Amino acid sequence: MSYDIIVLGSGPGGYVAAIRASQLGLKTAIVERESLGGICLNWGCIPTKALLKSANVFEYINHASDYGINVKGAEADFEGMIKRSRGVAEGMSNGIQFLMKKNKIDVIKGTGKLLPGKKIVVTDADGKTTEVAALKGIIIATGARSRQLPNLPQDGKKVIGYREAMSLPKQPKSLVVVGSGAIGVEFAYFYHSLGTDVTIVEFMPNIVPVEDEEVSKQLERTFKKKGMKIMTNSSVEAVDTSGKGCVVKVKTAKGEETIECDVVLSAVGIETNIQGIGLEDVGIATDKGKVLVNDYYQTNIPGYYAIGDIVPGPALAHVASAEGIICVEKIAGHSPEALDYGNIPGCTYCSPEIASVGYTEKAAKDAGFDIKVGKFPFSASGKASAAGAKDGFVKLIFDAKYGELLGGHMIGANVTEMIAEIVAVRKLEVTGHELIKTVHPHPTMSEAVMEAAAAAYDEVIHL
Repeated sequence: MSYDIIVLGSGPGGYVAAIRASQLGLKTAIVERESLGGICLNWGCIPTKALLKSANVFEYINHASDYGINVKGAEADFEGMIKRSRGVAEGMSNGIQFLMKKNKIDVIKGTGKLLPGKKIVVTDADGKTTEVAALKGIIIATGARSRQLPNLPQDGKKVIGYREAMSLPKQPKSLVVVGSGAIGVEFAYFYHSLGTDVTIVEFMPNIVPVEDEEVSKQLERTFKKKGMKIMTNSSVEAVDTSGKGCVVKVKTAKGEETIECDVVLSAVGIETNIQGIGLEDVGIATDKGKVLVNDYYQTNIPGYYAIGDIVPGPALAHVASAEGIICVEKIAGHSPEALDYGNIPGCTYCSPEIASVGYTEKAAKDAGFDIKVGKFPFSASGKASAAGAKDGFVKLIFDAKYGELLGGHMIGANVTEMIAEIVAVRKLEVTGHELIKTVHPHPTMSEAVMEAAAAAYDEVIHL
């Protein structure tokens, strides 16, 4: 069988690339060994948000008296939450199946391996092989998996990765989370909200270390206030799983500490799925676990392209989707604009939420910018007070010379829905003064964006 485009992997990079290819009139096939939608829809972005929503609702109920409502006897149904999450994931995956049919994309089930000559051999669950060829190009979108550390091997029961964390048979009474990136703090929040005793161990000086330092400090304060234990400048040296639970040895600045818990969640990042897919057979160049590509995702071998987590850049679903669209449009003979990796938003969905884009304050200073910084706390927001969500702030960083918005950093309720404004105004090169004069609706959380801009220029009204 031959196609114009064959996509290897159906995550948010692969399936989006396939749909865009079909829209452009290219005969397209997608190869997938598990479920359509990849990790994101089935074991990542979507089902975790379903779990976090359950945690949000449970927190609301537990604090209902703050809103003048008396609720008694509320209990967390852990198994029910897991079941709902899996149902949401299944529904989304079924939605991708519908989109494949709608766009006349052939789905080839099985494990794909690249061959020279723009071909892929696919082995199905019964061991039967099928060879398919691409006339215009093969797009490799095989994604990533939970990274395993030598001193923290995952057994799937006591030492787990994110996949097991959203499908445990019962709620652990105590949990040690190793790593405090988005995955780590989201699961820490989820389990703590249900009553699990949670400890976060982070090697760097701050939790969520890629974020602006003020955001990191705010989240640490909030988490500690909720009752979580936070250990920064610390590393897990070993985990003894020989007993009923886990005995975790943690190296800290003050010495070694031992923690006993039911389960250890390893959330120390991801590693790419590039082994055993035929890269070496074709001669595709890699470096440090990533496939090397140009601005339009062409590898060093003509006719082979790569997108998503397996190429350099942020390992984020929305990045993979954008890369897939750009890649396909270039193959189709269009002239797409290369992706601006300096204007990619990042979101973390614990409570309070975190959202950011562009330079942190430190990065802007290190880059040599003379900056103006504006910060507006949600404690001064009427909408935040009415909603009972006064934790957090919006922080904006401007270039003092030209008024360019260099970065935006938010922590608070619903800020993952607010960051798109900052991404858009940075794309459109809006200045600080223009943002101040952009009328925002009242009362809203988003007013804090306008107020933070005003604060940078000493024009803030509500502080």
